Order: sequence, then C-alpha cells, then structure tokens
Amino acid sequence: MTLELKGVSKIKDGQTHVHPTDLTLENGTMNVLLGPTLSGKTSLMRLMAGLDAPAAGQILWNGEDVTGQRVQDRKVAMVYQQFINYPSMSVYDNIASPMKLLGIDKAEVDRRVRETAELMQLTPMLDRKPLELSGGQQQRCALARALVKNAGLVLLDEPLANLDYKLREELRVEIPKIFEASGAIFVYATTEPEEALLLGGNTVALWEGRVTQFGPTPDVYRRPVDATTARVFSDPPMNFLQISKTGDRIMFGDGQSTPAAGKLGDLADGRYTAGFRPNHLEIGQHVGDAMEFKTTLNVTELTGSETFIHLDHHGDRWVGLVHGIHDLPIGEALSVWLDPRHVYIFGEDGKLVAPAAYALAA
Repeated sequence: MTLELKGVSKIKDGQTHVHPTDLTLENGTMNVLLGPTLSGKTSLMRLMAGLDAPAAGQILWNGEDVTGQRVQDRKVAMVYQQFINYPSMSVYDNIASPMKLLGIDKAEVDRRVRETAELMQLTPMLDRKPLELSGGQQQRCALARALVKNAGLVLLDEPLANLDYKLREELRVEIPKIFEASGAIFVYATTEPEEALLLGGNTVALWEGRVTQFGPTPDVYRRPVDATTARVFSDPPMNFLQISKTGDRIMFGDGQSTPAAGKLGDLADGRYTAGFRPNHLEIGQHVGDAMEFKTTLNVTELTGSETFIHLDHHGDRWVGLVHGIHDLPIGEALSVWLDPRHVYIFGEDGKLVAPAAYALAA
C-alpha cells in the first residue's frame, strides 16, 4: 500500500495553507509531520484523509486516484488532540463501534476491544460513559477506537498532548509497534522534535505550508538540508551566527576563528551562517578546541535537572540548555563555549553547505 500526493495544495479564503506538495508514504511506515503551530500539519492530514479537497493536484492510494473520494469510502482512521467520543455509549461500545459498522464477528470485536483497552489502560472503565472519565482517559478511548479499526491509513493529530507523562512515554513506544505489525501507513503530527526522535520512522519537516525535507528521522535531524529545517528540528530552535571564511580560517563574531578543516576547507571565501543547537552551548571552564563567546544573560529557566539560559550576543538571541541547576545573575556578562564540531554551515540562501562534524560521523 502507498499513499502518494502529487502537486497537492490547499487554499482557503485566498490564503495558501499547503503549497504544492509531492510526497509518497509506504505501507508499514511511521511518518511524523513535524512543524510549529500553523505550519500546515493538520491541513495536510485533512487532505490525506479526504476531509478536504485539494485546490490542485492528485491523491493516489495504491495507484488509484482517490482525490474526489469521500472519507467514508476510504480505509482511514483519524484522532485529534481534541478527543471525540460518543457520549451516550459505553467505553466498550465506543471502541467497538467502527468494527460493528464493518460487520466484524462479535467474538473478534470483543477480542480486539479488550486487547486494545488493556494497552490503553482502560479495562476498568469499559462499562463507563465517556463523560465519567478524565480528559486523558477520554483521549485514550478515542485513540483505542482508531487502533481497532485496522485502517490502511491512520492519522494522529497530536493525540498524546493531553495525556500524563508516563502514559505518553509508554504509548510513544507501543504505537509504532502496533502499526508496523498491521502494515498500515501511520502519520503522526507533532510540534515536538523530541517526540519525532522517539517515534523514529520518517519525518516530514513543515514550515509555513511547505515540506522542507522528508526522509528517515535521524537523517533529517543530523543533516537538515537548510536552516529552516534545522530550526524546525530543534527545541528550542537552533541558534545562528553570521561568520566568514578567509583562506584556511573560519572567522566568528567575537574574533574567534577555527581551522577550515575537512569539508570546510572546500568552501569558497565569503559570508555564511553558522548554526548550533542549544544543548551544544556550555558554561564554566572548558578545555580543548571550544570557542568562547561573551554574552549577556537575559533569563534563566529551571527544568529540574537542566537550565535554559537565554542570551544576547551582539543582538543575536541565543538559547542554551546546560546540565544542572545554575543560579546565575540576570543581566550580567556570561561566557559560553561552543565546540566547532557541533557547528552547521549554511550559505547565504539558507541551504546547508557543510554539516556538523559529529553528524558526519554518525
């Protein structure tokens, strides 16, 4: 089974929500739509499902053009962040409802309902009505109804956002296993890069209605094709700094320089943009080849085991993520250190010209 989008776009009230998109998803694959709010994730999902008609282009299912086909006539299941259940039915009947509509044998319905309820930790609630459940339990009920349907295409629009941390982590592990075994095409939308990495499979990076990159998730993370994709696949977003290459040196903004070794030696002299992720900034004493940058500390955020530091570097806003709890004076000068092996180099057009050295070794 394959789902193929050919030049598909979506325009509403004169606004382009999805620019012309070509995308092919294979059976048995996990495909994560990753992007910030309003990047086009839900719009793209609705086109895949048949809930919306594209302004242009074709949607093919196993080579068959289904562009104008109703959603009811497609083997599609969709779960939203805002859970939807039948309030008058029990949890058991909610989960069973799509199978009953398909005329599946009663014993098979019962088996699937109970297996899925166990996975979703809903077994004690099967006789309750949805309104008697917590918000997280109601979302699990909606998710269970999609899981039992055995649909060829399963679309999950940030489905775990309302669940508690422990259950969210468990389901992130279990959901890919379920759909890999079923052979379904699984499309999962999220704003969180960490969630994309945990789910694995393939990632579709989205920005302002455009697919900027599609490929195996580790490749998209380690080797973003441009600065936009790098920004999307970093939380907090990737930091940037204008640099230049002269001869055999890369010159940074604080009078720092590093040898133009390896692939950097092949770059033409000129101006570039360096990008580096927040977790690659360090504070305190540092040895080795790391470069020191003098910044001003604007804000700190404590997460319990790590500290986010918001910095000003000559007008550039940077964020660092450092291990441990740090009580640092706001508004004071702070030196941060960056290992040049963690730096990506982008051209003036934003395209990647040299990946980080650690990414090449991965």
